[in-house]
Amino acid sequence: MIKSYFSFTTICSIVFLLASCSGKLDKSVSTEQNKINPAFLAHVKTTKAVLGNQEEELVLAGRVECDPDKVIFYSPLFNGVITRTYFSLGDRVNKGQAMLDIRSTELSTLQSDLAIAKRNLQSAESMFKDKLISEKEFVEARSEYERLQADLLLYGKNMGDGVFSIKAPMTGYVIIKNASAGSTVSEGDEPLFSIADLSSVWIMASVYAGNLQFVREGMEVEITSLSYPGEVFRGKINALSQVFDPEERVLKARVVMPNKELKFKPEMSVVVKVKNERHTPSIAIPTDALLFDNNRNYVVVEESTGQFAVREVTLHGHHNQISYIASGISAGENVVIKNQLLIYSELKGK
Repeated sequence: MIKSYFSFTTICSIVFLLASCSGKLDKSVSTEQNKINPAFLAHVKTTKAVLGNQEEELVLAGRVECDPDKVIFYSPLFNGVITRTYFSLGDRVNKGQAMLDIRSTELSTLQSDLAIAKRNLQSAESMFKDKLISEKEFVEARSEYERLQADLLLYGKNMGDGVFSIKAPMTGYVIIKNASAGSTVSEGDEPLFSIADLSSVWIMASVYAGNLQFVREGMEVEITSLSYPGEVFRGKINALSQVFDPEERVLKARVVMPNKELKFKPEMSVVVKVKNERHTPSIAIPTDALLFDNNRNYVVVEESTGQFAVREVTLHGHHNQISYIASGISAGENVVIKNQLLIYSELKGK
């Protein structure tokens, strides 16, 4: 059975034409005679094979990730109990905005120490003015108060009664939430929340060992996603890892993409198309001109004598409905791109 690169509509048109011309075509046409009924030739269309640089397209699976330099994780620095949260996963938060409240007996003790240090500083200041203590003693009292005050600021804003309010350290979007009211926290636990600046993101594309020869830094890429059908985002490979991922056994190609419209979401799957241009010229013809029969590729060529011939061709590859030919035809030859299936069948006696 003959297979071709024709669309369904084109094949239907050919079948209709064959039926309409069946009474007019010369039944004695054979490979040896190499003649086609003139009535049929009016419907034949050809194009010239041209010499050009071959473009290749490699399709890679990709995933959206946050820029790690624009992500802040908040892990608890003390033991306590969360009394209230003020955010949800995916929320946009501003720097300094309250994220959660934590009650801690540890910080209550530190708070008491700070109150004592404050009273000691006030007393030392008065005594220093009356020259009852040395300047060194006054400086020591002030330093102790400032140290305890700085320590408390590390944990959050003191709300009183052992409750401390944790503020957002940056403006961005909440990408991790492991906090809920009533849950206990301990120093060194997993992050209670994480905030990311998503104004730019990383597209991480998986490159298998067999594709390394086609991928390099600086190559232009096209990125598509099921979330935005028909929309193409363009970028370039900024970095290519030199170490294989131990789990996926791939190298990661990184594409830094601006994301002001927030179309790229963390963990979103995307398709990354890498374009590569060979600098060795190849013969290019429309892919529709190809005929696939018995696991081989053929084209029909109109020779200078006006006769038609079937040529077997070998391929370099395809890109954007263009096929690149390694051998079988030469630049400048006329290749049939319409009704070639019927001509092929006549010449092959099928």
